[in-house]
Amino acid sequence: MRRRYVVIENGSVGRRHHKNIEMLGAESTLLPWSGLDVCSLQRRLLGAAGAVIATATDVRLEIVQLCASLDTAVYVEKPLAFLRAGLDSILKAAKPVIDRSVAGFMMRNHPAFKTSAQDPLKAFRFRIEIGHDVRQWRQHWSLSDSYVSCPCGGGAPLDPCHEIDTATWPFPGLELGEVARIGHLRSPGGDFATRIRLRREGLTRDVAMDRLSPKSIRRLSVPGCNGGVDLDPVSGREVRWQGAKEARRDWKTKHSMMLLNQMPDFMALAEVRKPSGNPLSPPLDLIEDSLALFARAWNARRFHVETEWGNT
Repeated sequence: MRRRYVVIENGSVGRRHHKNIEMLGAESTLLPWSGLDVCSLQRRLLGAAGAVIATATDVRLEIVQLCASLDTAVYVEKPLAFLRAGLDSILKAAKPVIDRSVAGFMMRNHPAFKTSAQDPLKAFRFRIEIGHDVRQWRQHWSLSDSYVSCPCGGGAPLDPCHEIDTATWPFPGLELGEVARIGHLRSPGGDFATRIRLRREGLTRDVAMDRLSPKSIRRLSVPGCNGGVDLDPVSGREVRWQGAKEARRDWKTKHSMMLLNQMPDFMALAEVRKPSGNPLSPPLDLIEDSLALFARAWNARRFHVETEWGNT
């Protein structure tokens, strides 16, 4: 049984994946993408069960093509692509290993979402919001050095792809509405606050993301005909109600644990073993709707105003 993995890109996310794989008892090789030539990467991938692709979004196609040609399953960090044509190319390239591959939607491993999947609400509205001034937790963060300022694939919409994804499994068949954004005067094409409206018959859904909030926020609210839920996915505080009755719960989970908990399912698929059975962690070929909805949302962005927030 192959239990060797290659993590491509040694940024913060790549380093976490590398440590998680080793923690789970497998061999992992961490490689920087910058300066990595194809022949060297191919040698590292030979005989590997899987590869974690944590590079920038716009360079993943060639890596997926190489992995698939070597029968190496892929864990591709979210989002796979920001344009539908790019998504189609990646899914086509991954076809030889697509049923053993996954996308990095770690929020699917949040215990509150896993519980909700077993007892879904008859919702008529769904709202989720995430926001933070990134300078509060990255002291030397610079607009000009960040993907946020990149007009091709950057901006705030890259971040709420988790939140877009959380709507697709309980509420399939969503259609895209308005995608409004706030841009930056010094960064044409980049955006700092985005609101995405989704809808289907009997349901409206809003996804909002910003990099302006002085306090980190993440909120989810789902009112329904048979009850409702308010959840802070970061703190884990949840209030679930039915009629006048309320039940409060504190989910003890962390970002790092959700990232770790997704890896065993990928490793099981890559090694052709039985995964955990989490219905929210399917292989790559079963989540195309979510991936496509994000790509449509990124392409549909429209500027409404521009700000001079922060420094460059």
